Amino acid sequence: MPLEEGVVPTGQVDARENGTMPSLSLVFAGSPAAAVPSLRRLAASDHSILSVITREDSAQGRRGILTPTAAAAVADELAIPTIKANRLNGTATDAVTSLAPDLGVIVAYGGLVREPLLSVPRLGWINLHFSLLPRWRGAAPVQRAIIAGDDLTGASVFQLVPELDAGDVFGQVTQGVGPLETAGHLLESLADGGAELLLRVVDGLADGTARAEPQVGDITLAPKLSQDDGRINWTRDAASITNQIRGVTPEPGAFTSVDGARLKVLAAAIAHDLPPLAPGTISLSGRRVVVGTETDPVELISVHPAGRKAMAASDWWRGRGADSSGVAS
Repeated sequence: MPLEEGVVPTGQVDARENGTMPSLSLVFAGSPAAAVPSLRRLAASDHSILSVITREDSAQGRRGILTPTAAAAVADELAIPTIKANRLNGTATDAVTSLAPDLGVIVAYGGLVREPLLSVPRLGWINLHFSLLPRWRGAAPVQRAIIAGDDLTGASVFQLVPELDAGDVFGQVTQGVGPLETAGHLLESLADGGAELLLRVVDGLADGTARAEPQVGDITLAPKLSQDDGRINWTRDAASITNQIRGVTPEPGAFTSVDGARLKVLAAAIAHDLPPLAPGTISLSGRRVVVGTETDPVELISVHPAGRKAMAASDWWRGRGADSSGVAS
């Protein structure tokens, strides 16, 4: 049976306590901060990480300073060699082949593992994916879950196969989605919880107790978000709008236009206690800035006007003048 939350495969606890846990040689592929908890957890285990595969340094900030990925920075801290590649092509395959790893582990690398690299490790590759597969296969599972209004999500460790996120599952952990939780906060939490699950699966593969089962359930897809996924349509219902805002925060970010100027919406909530407004109409209720939708108004809590710093929505609206009015579109 696949692992469930809090379950450790038979024999592993005693093996750890007795210091007899078999170890595997690993290559780890990951790039953003979400990969770091897993990298640190594996590095602190009895398994050996031969190399970290990560994306190349990229220009960051207004000055365009070349900056390593979060995983590369941690690998450097831990003195683990890195293979920097934006695509897992022949060069990367040759580098991994020369290492002859037992197992490949991938966590949010940002690219696909294809043959012949898929077959290089003796035990193949396993992937920590931040959803309850087969729900939300793809690049943006956490964001899509929140946008869809899911109240339960989790993380899965599965055997990598050529088809996207379709391999048999070794284990899952579940986690509720808070009503105000953003994609950024949820991903951080899942990355921590998923790291422990990942180590349990690697331990199980090492001692032969890990078992994977086919995915069961309806398949939904989670394609990468574009900038346009952050554009707010105020003619929709309030729940859909606030789910969208939470789901695209911090990236790519939610936005609207007010009098032709772009306004980023950083946080918002449904104003159940206020009367309806025409969709897009902005109104001040006491110190609360609200926008009309198809159903209840949505209260803007914090915003980021173009060319200015982020601020409370009430400060932004007050700065427009005492007689200000507007329509969001």
